[in-house]
Amino acid sequence: MINWSFSDWCRDRFRPCLLPVARFLGRLGLSPNMVSIIGLIAYGASGLVLGMGYPAAAGWMLAIFGPLDAVDGLLAREQGQASPFGAFLDSTVDRYAEFFLFLGLLAYLMIDRQGGLLEAALVLSAMTGSLLVSYTRARAEALGFSCKVGVLTRFERIFILAVGLIFGWIYPVLAIIAIFTHITALQRIIHVYRQSSD
Repeated sequence: MINWSFSDWCRDRFRPCLLPVARFLGRLGLSPNMVSIIGLIAYGASGLVLGMGYPAAAGWMLAIFGPLDAVDGLLAREQGQASPFGAFLDSTVDRYAEFFLFLGLLAYLMIDRQGGLLEAALVLSAMTGSLLVSYTRARAEALGFSCKVGVLTRFERIFILAVGLIFGWIYPVLAIIAIFTHITALQRIIHVYRQSSD
């Protein structure tokens, strides 16, 4: 299994565009950890807007603020401030950010769309799968294995969720996330198993 993901490819391709943003934020006096917190606030606001019944607006907010996920890391490397705590904070903030999004999505489906058990199960499955994708990588790397594999990493999840919210494809996108996050977690389990068997 190739130790590569689409998010790695995008990060490499868009780095020249994101680097000036990182440097600008650095000139404003923002630290990488502050950028991570700002990103969390932006995601929380997106979840709130979504829960209030404005999915398209929430989708555009994700599209605009989503790149902050990569900017904080770039800023840390540019300023020579990359640290274990910064990586830990970034990973933790990302989990909270996704929780806020799924909470907003659940509120929107249950209140505005008069959803029921099926909608709640879809959101719960998507959220659980998303957390497992992140957990499998974190646990694998803590044990010394590489684990940057899978069809639906965080970048892909946020991207397709933003597109789904903007164009109103909420149910298809939610189903995709619910299914393929668990497939990704399984891919990572198999990947680590193969490494441990070498």
